[in-house]
Amino acid sequence: MDFRVLQTFLVAATTENFHQTAEALFIAQPTVSQHIRQLEKELGIELFERVGKRVRLTAAGKRYLPHAKALLEQWHYGVEDLQAWRQGYREKLHLAVSPIIARARLSHLLHRYTKLYPDVDLSIKIADSVEIGPLVQSGQADIGLTRMLPGEFQLATYLLYEDPVVFAVPSNGGDMEAPLPDWEAELQSKRLLTHNHPGYWDELLLLLRQRGLSLRTMAVSQVDITKRFIEEGLGVSFLPRTAVSRDLFENRFIELPTPGLVLPKVASYLVMPKGGVSDTAQRFVDILHSLYAPMPPVVISGRS
Repeated sequence: MDFRVLQTFLVAATTENFHQTAEALFIAQPTVSQHIRQLEKELGIELFERVGKRVRLTAAGKRYLPHAKALLEQWHYGVEDLQAWRQGYREKLHLAVSPIIARARLSHLLHRYTKLYPDVDLSIKIADSVEIGPLVQSGQADIGLTRMLPGEFQLATYLLYEDPVVFAVPSNGGDMEAPLPDWEAELQSKRLLTHNHPGYWDELLLLLRQRGLSLRTMAVSQVDITKRFIEEGLGVSFLPRTAVSRDLFENRFIELPTPGLVLPKVASYLVMPKGGVSDTAQRFVDILHSLYAPMPPVVISGRS
């Protein structure tokens, strides 16, 4: 099997246009047609049908598509594994990490781990917290660092640290002498950017409305976009302090105290299979334990 042929098939299935496929792969259009004919000959069935100047997958092509993706992914994995071995790597560690943890804590962890274990080939997938449990349970990640408790049954989850939530508003232009605005007035005069974190928004919105505050909200699913909107004066938000500590220090926006309102804390968790992890992954867990000790030894989630 020529894996270049598979690559051509996958791109053509996406573009539904042999000319665009040729441009994407930097090959001639006749070569695209040749690759598709070669694959169809090997499989003994037509994969595309022509519709005007475009092409589309036949029923057989649609059925073969996930198999082609899996074959190509496995081939790439084999090449990467061999290259890692040639470069001196002897072990692999796959991490799944939420964006907030990655920005606030991961570089320090990686510096420490790679200095102690330079022969480990690290792979890091940045994923939303809701995705991390499934990644660990399916074996696509050895361990995960997440901002929410996973619901998967075969996982053990341990508390690493807690992070206070702060009320972040646009900067006052650097005037350190200017009095801070009233948090309730600021909240009611600007749009509240919500649901950028999986853990606390529903409860927090209920508390705010119980105070009789009139809120205009806009859901923004990513913390980075929320921060940009605050900096541009498009709204205000409640965010974990680790996510905004540099922005506060650089006066891109400010933290307002909220007297009378107790803000929540959000937790970060280590997620790992209940049956244990490899020695390579355990060494990473040991570093976490040394940094955040005493890490609770009890399972917070993970059912029996």
